[in-house]
Amino acid sequence: MEKFNDMHSLEDPVKRVLAVMTAVLALTPLSAMAAGATINGWISDSMCGAKHTGTGAACVKKCIDGGGDPVFVDEAKKEVWTIDNPDAVKSFYGVHVTVSATSNADKKTVHIDSIAEAK
Repeated sequence: MEKFNDMHSLEDPVKRVLAVMTAVLALTPLSAMAAGATINGWISDSMCGAKHTGTGAACVKKCIDGGGDPVFVDEAKKEVWTIDNPDAVKSFYGVHVTVSATSNADKKTVHIDSIAEAK
């Protein structure tokens, strides 16, 4: 009977450790995505969003001058993200870009850490 109690007492900590490890592994993709992903897309404006991908800078500049805000359009998913530091993209209106950004999926915002014209 003593053997059973010893095994039972070891089982609970093992279960706890496994539960914690499972939770950490399940949340890892969320933190990696928010930490600074590199992705291709377009700098567009909040009025037209994904409609401007590939149309050039003139229309995007006109919409931003008219009161719109610059946004990032994810090339693969065509999702529109608000840019929380818009000064970082001033030279890239309407341009196909590669950005390194930190995202906030709840607010659908990105903070542009670095930006370059896509190759």
